[in-house]
Amino acid sequence: MSETQLRALVVDDERAIRRFLRTSLTANGYVVFEATNGGEALEAVVRDRPDVMILDLGLPDMDGTQVTARLREWSHIPIIVLSVRDQEGDKIAALDAGADDYLTKPFGVGELMARMRVVLRRVAHPEPEPVFATRDLVVDLARRLVRVRGHEVQLTPTEYDLLRVLVTHAGKVLTHQQLLRQVWGLGYEGESHLLRVNISNLRQKIERNSARPEYIITEPGVGYRLRLEI
Repeated sequence: MSETQLRALVVDDERAIRRFLRTSLTANGYVVFEATNGGEALEAVVRDRPDVMILDLGLPDMDGTQVTARLREWSHIPIIVLSVRDQEGDKIAALDAGADDYLTKPFGVGELMARMRVVLRRVAHPEPEPVFATRDLVVDLARRLVRVRGHEVQLTPTEYDLLRVLVTHAGKVLTHQQLLRQVWGLGYEGESHLLRVNISNLRQKIERNSARPEYIITEPGVGYRLRLEI
């Protein structure tokens, strides 16, 4: 095994899914480990030291959300949930527990690989650079300056704080509750209108077309993410 090869842990109790993912990931240069339940997954993270985990929610011994919450007590491994569950509540619960991304089955291998590149890129640089840039958006975190297509953009303090949180977690889906807690504080988790209004205002200022955003992407019913160049 090459020292530069990335290691992926696939956690799913369906043999066909594990076999398909092993074939797809191996073809893309990953070393693949497998677990069939939550207990095996927790042990494999310690034993095999994977760089990323692909996790099903419907495991025989514990829910994938429980696995995520347990891991987040001591590990920052990127977790991409891959599940047949497509209800908003399931997605929100998994993301709030600490998952980095969520894909529903059936899925495209190309999209999974792209999501994996994003989470691995973010982990490789866990602390944001003083100057963050993607496409034509530049955010100077040290100086609190925002430029779009070379022009400085004036944001309100709340709009800037919202953008800063999105930049700090670029590429990661943040739920409505996570954003409300981090920007407005505890006790605001139910004030979703505050978030909608400020997201709308922020898009008006940084997007070419706020109706077709390039940067702040809506995850319907779940939250938002700042799109990274892949």
